[in-house]
Amino acid sequence: MRNKKYDAVIFDLDGTLLNTLEDLMDSVNFALKRLGMPERSYEEIRHFVGNGVQCLMERSVPDGKENPKFEEAFRLFRDYYGVHCNDKTGLYPGITALLKALKEENFQMAIVSNKYYEGVQRLREQYFKDYLTVAIGEKEGIRKKPAPDTVLTALGELGISRERAVYVGDSEVDIATAANTGMDCIVVEWGFRTKQEQEEAGGRVFVKEPMEILKLLY
Repeated sequence: MRNKKYDAVIFDLDGTLLNTLEDLMDSVNFALKRLGMPERSYEEIRHFVGNGVQCLMERSVPDGKENPKFEEAFRLFRDYYGVHCNDKTGLYPGITALLKALKEENFQMAIVSNKYYEGVQRLREQYFKDYLTVAIGEKEGIRKKPAPDTVLTALGELGISRERAVYVGDSEVDIATAANTGMDCIVVEWGFRTKQEQEEAGGRVFVKEPMEILKLLY
């Protein structure tokens, strides 16, 4: 029996487990186009995501929250994304095999995301219900990442200490979240940031494919 370095894995969602970028882009651009605002490119949306959907819209709408039509744009985005959040979204290659292997080797798992809470629950039910029960999203009364609060909530629900868990993500927000929580961090190279961006944010341990994560847990 190999000795485990960790008992649990805390995953980011967007850009780590699920490729959600095209649905987010389509939903942003639906709202912008409806209000006569310039649409955003794939590359712009890639840079805008990571801090929750309100921040995504603040970065996408000209002048952000100062724009008198911001709240209407945000409402249009939410309504459209609520219906179309799974049109083009899917698991990254190799994620299912990783989750199966982690479950077979008795690792506990959780998702911690800055996506709004209801959306996280819906995606957990669709993609991850066979592997994990703890999935935390953005909601009132708890600070979102990179604050440690949501990760600490997940660890509390799992009954695992931060020393016995590792955080897996793809962005500067994830790298900062792990640091702020006092956890080790594994950075995936297939997500929404380039490796150079990840290194500049302080990333140190990288994986190119999901199954590489398993080897780092022992």
